[in-house]
Amino acid sequence: MMYRHESWLPHSWAPGLAIIAVFSLCPGASANTLLVGPDQPLKAPSAAAAAAKDGDVIEIEPGEYFDCAVWTGNQLTIVGRGAGAVITDKTCEGKALFVIRGNDITVRNLTFTRARVQDGNGAGIREEGKNLTVEHSRFINNQEGILEGDSPQATVKIVDSEFTRNGSCDQSCAHGIYVGHIALLHIEHSKFTETKQAHNVKSRAFRTELIGDEITDGDKGTSSYLVELPNGGSLIMENDVLEKGPNNENHSAAIVIGTEGVTQPSPELIFKNNKFSNDQGPPTIFVKNLTATEAVLTGNTFKGPVTPLTGDGSVH
Repeated sequence: MMYRHESWLPHSWAPGLAIIAVFSLCPGASANTLLVGPDQPLKAPSAAAAAAKDGDVIEIEPGEYFDCAVWTGNQLTIVGRGAGAVITDKTCEGKALFVIRGNDITVRNLTFTRARVQDGNGAGIREEGKNLTVEHSRFINNQEGILEGDSPQATVKIVDSEFTRNGSCDQSCAHGIYVGHIALLHIEHSKFTETKQAHNVKSRAFRTELIGDEITDGDKGTSSYLVELPNGGSLIMENDVLEKGPNNENHSAAIVIGTEGVTQPSPELIFKNNKFSNDQGPPTIFVKNLTATEAVLTGNTFKGPVTPLTGDGSVH
């Protein structure tokens, strides 16, 4: 479900003074469930973030929240109930709608929209801890969908989520998703579309896995690369649907590995059973491999003027 309405709720939704945890587990259990909503003691996600302890579950009722939150607890599960909640417009620390510092966090069934900050990379989620999982969530019209810095032991896993109209290069470029030097970026059954100017997926992870995703410009997208690994690293892409549209701003290639210099090992470059369409006028390269690792392309299909591979590797 794509959320398109971009209004925000009145100040009556501002966090209340009371911070009261609502227990849904048996007495003495270590984890609590905190309920957030206009008729709950916790009126906004920021109030729940202030109250949350390690292991808690935060359930947010449907509606728009003109709010941002900094999450410091570990092993939290932050969930939108029913049709889900919309977090919009307000950013914390000049960074994001949600700044996540805790480890082992799951975010589920939430919409993040209209994040803007002065330096041009306002994110739906700014991940500063380790091991973030995002499920069934939407990132719409932010400068950056998800942003993660360098954290060599961290993982980011995204499942069944949507990234629409994110991206900006007004200052330094912000992307659909951008992760620094982390252990693993895994994106599964998710959709990236209408990205603006920058890349849909930019990853400096040691291993990047894109499985069953849809990464397309459409008629309105103006993205550069669909996928970029600027420093190398393993890349596994299987059963993805990809498209460069007529208004993209970089005709040269769809997927590029090593654009900023190969500074980390790239043990595997596997592209299997993907479907790629070039709907722009000029020809393009599907995989531009600037590493010395053999890229293996198997069972991919192409539409339009496409060179399957440049650089080391083979096409089957």
